[in-house]
Amino acid sequence: MVDGMVKTYVIDTNVLIQAPDALFCFDEHERLLPLVVLEELDGLKKADGERGANARKVIRTLENLRLSGDILSGVPLPGGGSVRIETNCVHEPLPESLPEDKADNRILKVCIHAQKEGKDVILVTKDLVLRLKSEMLGIPAEDFSNEQVSSDSGNYLGRTTCYIRADVSSAFQTQGVSLDNVYITDEEGNILPPDLTENEFVTLRNDLNPQATQLGRVEKGRIVPLTFAAASPYGVKPHNVGQVFIQEALMMSAQRAPLVIVKGPAGTAKTFYSLAVGLEKVVNNMRGEYRKMLICRPNVQFDKDIGFLPGTEEEKISPLMRPIMDNLEQLMDSGEDNYRDEMMLQDTIQEIFEQHYIEMEAMNYLRGRSLVNTYLIIDEAQNMTPNQVQGIITRAGRGTKIILLGDPRQIDNAFLDERTNGLSYAAEKMKGSPLCWQITLLNSECERSALALDAIERF
Repeated sequence: MVDGMVKTYVIDTNVLIQAPDALFCFDEHERLLPLVVLEELDGLKKADGERGANARKVIRTLENLRLSGDILSGVPLPGGGSVRIETNCVHEPLPESLPEDKADNRILKVCIHAQKEGKDVILVTKDLVLRLKSEMLGIPAEDFSNEQVSSDSGNYLGRTTCYIRADVSSAFQTQGVSLDNVYITDEEGNILPPDLTENEFVTLRNDLNPQATQLGRVEKGRIVPLTFAAASPYGVKPHNVGQVFIQEALMMSAQRAPLVIVKGPAGTAKTFYSLAVGLEKVVNNMRGEYRKMLICRPNVQFDKDIGFLPGTEEEKISPLMRPIMDNLEQLMDSGEDNYRDEMMLQDTIQEIFEQHYIEMEAMNYLRGRSLVNTYLIIDEAQNMTPNQVQGIITRAGRGTKIILLGDPRQIDNAFLDERTNGLSYAAEKMKGSPLCWQITLLNSECERSALALDAIERF
């Protein structure tokens, strides 16, 4: 094929369900929708939550395109290119090992037919197995890349280490320092200016005494000292530098830090610390900074099937929220009261829920809501799609703080990976925003147990 030739992108259903505006993302090229994709969209249009809403949005888009032209021959799109529905191709042969009645294989037939017509065909799907089958048949295949973060985006940790000139080090705690007073060195010992991002946390080492360190944060061209380093929210004290940084981001008001993104491996106390600060702000803070703490935890299978489960909403989401309850029990039992009686511990936790200090919801129920004066924790946010995380952040009303927690390397969603999940997407898009504070915890900062730390370093 000649470079610059118009390509034909055959789009799978899972791309449209995750990104309903994907039809408008292929520039001057042709978008081809197999008939089976429409059938799958029709089957999903009544589904609960985001899947159903996105299916309906795509169907409405296709209906508007149908009314504007012949969608079987191709309808031009405002941004260039065209979209067409392919209803034929049933006659195209497949290897005997690929059943012809399977939806994925019907999509492959459309790709084969388009290739025979001389088109430069690329299959776009989030299904890794379908991409493998496509390549086996000589059909180029790729993931939907518009929501894919760059390969080096994971290098940004929201924290760094710099050297500070000894003659200005003593003034740091009272007034901070300008960026030209700090530096880094390369492997050969050459002094270089650091490339710092707004709200990035900094460990400052005295250049004459590197063992003497101070902690700060980048703000408007300066490195300023931390405000809450000495705090102990709900009786919890930081055990390492990463937790000091988390504490600073979580304790800061929603006006200053309305979005906090915390990444890190299991056992680094991401959820534990977020709950501790939430309880401090909601239960112990008489100023009423937040009305309540709202906790959500995305789960692919659960979010899809919640409508079919028996019981109340609380009973439905109880299994999903068990890790949250474990952290709450640990928080309550680690304070001054130190409950020896299990019944007393459970009664205290139950009272917190009865007073509506804490609410827990499935992701489905957040859709369409506007959250005001809420301390919102999204745990396991790496299982969210980019579209979901965008929807959550845009739900934030006045006085609401959103905390996204997760580990991009631990993903349960079959259609997401380290570069396409919502947590990584939000981290890259919001990097440098004065309203977003990010921090990545290190493997060495695992506090769960010696065994957990050892396992993290070995696996």
